[in-house]
Amino acid sequence: MRMTGGDITSTAPADSPAARPTRVRHSVLWLTVLAYMITYMDRVVISTAAPSIQAEFSLSKETMGWILGAFQISYALFQIPGGWLGDRFGPRAALTAVVTWWSAFTAATALTWSAGSIIVCRFLFGMGEAGAFPIATRSLSRWMLPAERGWAQGLTHAGSRMGGAITPLIVVYMIASFGWRAPFLVFALVGLGWAALWWFFYRNSPAEHPGVNAAERALIEDAIGQSGKGKPGSVPWRIILSAPQIWLLSVMYFCYGWGIVTFLQWFPTYLSDARGLELKAMGIAASIPLLAGVAGDLAGGWLSDTVLRRTGRITFARRLIICVGFIVAAVAVPLAATNADPIAAIAWFGLAVFGLELVVGVAWAIPLDIGGEYAGSVSAVMNTFGNLAGAIAAVATGYIVAQSGWESAFFVISGLAMVGALLSLKVDASRKLL
Repeated sequence: MRMTGGDITSTAPADSPAARPTRVRHSVLWLTVLAYMITYMDRVVISTAAPSIQAEFSLSKETMGWILGAFQISYALFQIPGGWLGDRFGPRAALTAVVTWWSAFTAATALTWSAGSIIVCRFLFGMGEAGAFPIATRSLSRWMLPAERGWAQGLTHAGSRMGGAITPLIVVYMIASFGWRAPFLVFALVGLGWAALWWFFYRNSPAEHPGVNAAERALIEDAIGQSGKGKPGSVPWRIILSAPQIWLLSVMYFCYGWGIVTFLQWFPTYLSDARGLELKAMGIAASIPLLAGVAGDLAGGWLSDTVLRRTGRITFARRLIICVGFIVAAVAVPLAATNADPIAAIAWFGLAVFGLELVVGVAWAIPLDIGGEYAGSVSAVMNTFGNLAGAIAAVATGYIVAQSGWESAFFVISGLAMVGALLSLKVDASRKLL
């Protein structure tokens, strides 16, 4: 310390605990947000291109359902291997590898020549993307403070929905100018660029990062403990899989997964088929609910963390927002599906997706709350159920629409949202696994 004109000025070295903490953890968060955005950009390309692909190959709705479902099936099957990969080898290497893998198969989709070749390519694409969210969750587990986790997960999922929202706007113009294959090549290059940036910047723990000063390390370690090298031992699968809270959380997330995947995979086709929108108008309309979802992601995480800070009751803070989100979706979906006015219907669909997205950031904060070093594996189990629902929904929606119409498909979303609301009242975010 030194005195200057009666004032006390700190002379603490930049790398001492007394210095102002650096904010490398926020840079890590924003880089993760970008990853989430890219995942949805890459997966939403095909739903926007679906009408063009159907026309070129003369595909039925049932066949298109299997093309969309191939990704979801693979994505569900490889969630747990993806989570294990991040927990076992660390997020830096694991996330670099999976983003490179799925970017390669994003590009390969442009080279397909039949429904069968697209199904194979989408299945392999899903294998890579399956690891994205569990590994990304693991990447934040040693960086984000507990009171930042709801906001962090809300922000990452807002990034994914923003990617999903802007992609139709971009893709429809690329398809109109260059055909449906061009967007797959462009978005593949974006993913490869991100993988290189991640490898260069990210480290598995704050202790390994040269940009983190002692003050930020102390801030993080005081909140969540010593991070070591960020590589835990064997994943305690027996403890994880025998915990009732994991299964309750996973079934609840199944209810969410069915709804959001139906919107992501089938909504552009619905707008073209049921509402009669042309390509460019469809691209704009398909983006509106996803933009509402961005607001839901940000609001859900922020509200949950705010309730937590004010009450100190983590279980209440998580349950409240999830339950409200599901109820909003359950009410808004039928109002949208049965509304004859396309503009009003899209507005109600926007509110429905907003409600669903209130759920997602908070749901992903819970694996961080209860999983600790094994948050990747915990979130992988949860996300397996969400994407099992998505896989079933992607295929089943084609059959439901063909047999009973679009309204029936949306009523299923509403019913599952009500089930999710009830299940959320039993989830206990304060009960740590270890």
